[in-house]
Amino acid sequence: MAFIGYARVSTHDQDLSAQLEALSAAGCTKIFNGKQSGKSDENQRHLNELINYVRDGDVVILTKLDRMGRSLNAILTTIQTLQSKGVHVKTLDGQVDTNSESPMQKAMTQLLGVFAELEHSVIVDRLQTGRERTGRKGGRSKALSEPQIQEVKQKLAEGLSKSELARQYGVSRQTIIRVEKA
Repeated sequence: MAFIGYARVSTHDQDLSAQLEALSAAGCTKIFNGKQSGKSDENQRHLNELINYVRDGDVVILTKLDRMGRSLNAILTTIQTLQSKGVHVKTLDGQVDTNSESPMQKAMTQLLGVFAELEHSVIVDRLQTGRERTGRKGGRSKALSEPQIQEVKQKLAEGLSKSELARQYGVSRQTIIRVEKA
């Protein structure tokens, strides 16, 4: 069993030294760290390096849970990935210890899952509300307007070729075929 640390600050202006000292004092033999947003590709690269490095029985130690990622959902996904490898996660502030058999710690880990699901639902609801308010439901806009569709149908009935209509309207031949079938 090895103690592996993970430290992160959000900007290049912030200092990692306090986290690094705390993780070293906690007995971490290796510490992964970075200065980047939790949302960045760089952060994901450091997390992937950590996940690939740890082995069954290891303990990943963080000063606080939010160092692992920007959203609760991302943090929980990382914890689940680590747990699937037999790796435990512990925070120095005592919020999380997946190795603990204490009912309170088990409940805390389960609550993380509940809150991650809640966070996801709130985000989806906000997106849907915004789409309804703006009238943008998502997806690609149609290649042809309704009047153009009617023109294409009429020209098809008159015997114009699908290829010629596709060139004329600046769409693919498949789009014209879909109009014909509709």
